[in-house]
Amino acid sequence: MLTPAARGPIVSFMANQLSHLDQIFAALSDPTRRAIVMRLCAGEASVGELADPFDMALPSFMKHIHVLETSGLVQSEKSGRVRTCRLSPDTLVGAEDWFQQQRAIWEARLDRFEAYVMKLKQERAAVKRPSRNTDKKTDKTTKRKGS
Repeated sequence: MLTPAARGPIVSFMANQLSHLDQIFAALSDPTRRAIVMRLCAGEASVGELADPFDMALPSFMKHIHVLETSGLVQSEKSGRVRTCRLSPDTLVGAEDWFQQQRAIWEARLDRFEAYVMKLKQERAAVKRPSRNTDKKTDKTTKRKGS
């Protein structure tokens, strides 16, 4: 059992992890930023190259780059007048771990649900199936009426 003193750092660590995940998911929530990340999967590119397919002013586009940098998904460096961006795939490890935990939780829930449904089906099948004793009683009753 965790003492209140030992719980503090763990809770703080979890809160920091969730805050970081929030930043990653917030960064990826925008289609423009997702497109930037997808483009950077092919390799590094200048801000001008990244901005080219989008119909927006460069200052607006730079806000997207800033969000991606703040989340840790993208790193950039300036050489002369050219700012080059590259993807930081290690940042996605935390999100990937979170997805794997969620998948395990939901798979366990679905397995329990499937087992419950199967149990209900078996119980219903048992109720619908007439027992052999019931058949014999019906036959005896029929013979008496027919006699």
